[in-house]
Amino acid sequence: MQRRFSHSGEFFLIEDTFETRTNCPLCQNELVMKWQRDNIPYFGDIMYTTSICSNCTFRFADTLILTGKDPVCYSLSVNTPDDLDARVIRSTSGTILIQELGIMVEPGPISESYITNVEGVLQRIRGVVESATRWSEADCELDKVERGLYLLARIDEIIENPETADCKITLEIKDPLGNSAILSANAKSRPLTCDELESLKTGMIILDIDKDELSHDVSDETSPIGRFE
Repeated sequence: MQRRFSHSGEFFLIEDTFETRTNCPLCQNELVMKWQRDNIPYFGDIMYTTSICSNCTFRFADTLILTGKDPVCYSLSVNTPDDLDARVIRSTSGTILIQELGIMVEPGPISESYITNVEGVLQRIRGVVESATRWSEADCELDKVERGLYLLARIDEIIENPETADCKITLEIKDPLGNSAILSANAKSRPLTCDELESLKTGMIILDIDKDELSHDVSDETSPIGRFE
């Protein structure tokens, strides 16, 4: 089956399932990317992309929305247990921010998209902070260990009960490609500013349908697992 979609004002046919080939960014061997169309609530037609290099450990997965989206920022103040259950769609081009904790998770060349809830996002961040804290402890960087333990305590408080947590947070997702979202009646959305668009990374592997080739849209400063300050 084929579907007809628009791209930059032009229409083209895209099959439900197909493959493209490129070079693995780690070992440079041939990498097969599998593309499969699907339809999910709230988003309509999407395209799953997956690839696993048979020669090394490189893996890539993404969920692409096939309708045009404007650059967007979603935000949700996490004040109640119900807010923890709000659905979060984070694409590979989405940057996650929790300003109150000084946390930023930026897209990188091996970023993966996922659909979870607010608690799931916090658990993912907790895992990164926990690992970074252990590394800092091994390197005897006591100031970073102290910072990591502080963040872990605040995240645990919020997950346990946002209403009684000392630290109130707002979860933000900024996506220059418009493929991320927070699905909640309490969530707010707004267009991204020009300054935000210039500073945000996409981390995307882009298929150019005119040239039938793949290219990486990443900068030298991209950090795949984000950072905490």
